Amino acid sequence: MITIKKYAAIDIGSNAMRLLITNIIEQKGKETQFNKSALIRVPIRLGQDAFTTGQISEENSHRMVDAMNAFRLLMNVYKVQKYKACATSAMREAHNGKEIVKLIQDKASIDIEIIDGKVEAAIIASSDLHNLMHSNANYLFVDVGGGSTEFTLFSKGNIVAAKSFKNGTVRLLNNMVHETVWNEIETWIKHQIEGYDDVILIGSGGNINKLFKMSEKNLDKPLSYKYIASEYKKLEAMTYEQRIAELGLNTDRADVIIPATKIYLHAMKSSGAKQIFVPKIGLSDGIVKAMYFNRI
Repeated sequence: MITIKKYAAIDIGSNAMRLLITNIIEQKGKETQFNKSALIRVPIRLGQDAFTTGQISEENSHRMVDAMNAFRLLMNVYKVQKYKACATSAMREAHNGKEIVKLIQDKASIDIEIIDGKVEAAIIASSDLHNLMHSNANYLFVDVGGGSTEFTLFSKGNIVAAKSFKNGTVRLLNNMVHETVWNEIETWIKHQIEGYDDVILIGSGGNINKLFKMSEKNLDKPLSYKYIASEYKKLEAMTYEQRIAELGLNTDRADVIIPATKIYLHAMKSSGAKQIFVPKIGLSDGIVKAMYFNRI
């Protein structure tokens, strides 16, 4: 006998908001399946407000309410049984973040939890990450967002270190990341991987997913440092309009993909990794898994 449950996750990031609807298929004697039913991405750049003015603007507050009402209606249409909405870096730092949480609860009947960087990293780790890891290997997981980058070191399937740094794509676009932050990241990575042999990198985030798609590689194949460095140079040499017209990038992806690539290259260089694996996982996938296994 098969049981199908419908769960939804809402990821309120610094560069965009996502609604993921998942079919969870339970069958006696078999491993539970998590099948993506729908993924809707809304380009509301909250980080542009939060990191430059310290609060979410009135315009973006209204856009968030509209988006959340749309998400609520879609969840009703899909007959979602359980959902969780998590907000990350931009909402963490906005002075009016809690006010907006209350506004959305009142206007769209959606409860939002503002989570910190460590919780964010732990939720992402609840996704399919463990299925990709060999039991005796060491991995550095790098999740690049608009406001922050989460680093998690795994050894033999266990988390041995995790840290969130205020270095993200929207911050970099606004020249808000000091050189000391880059140095702190490098020092932290080198210190954490000391004593661990051949650390393998795993990358997460919309930008590394796009770079991987552009490479046309098979899902189980990694991207090399050489490939990512050459793509970085190519992207930098193109205008914003060329990246949209010639590469087919979304308007809100065509600018942030360059600083994101810089962060991945820096992580690879700091760790000495020559390759990075790119599974299609993110915070929303982790939220669904964490809900199902009662971790959040």
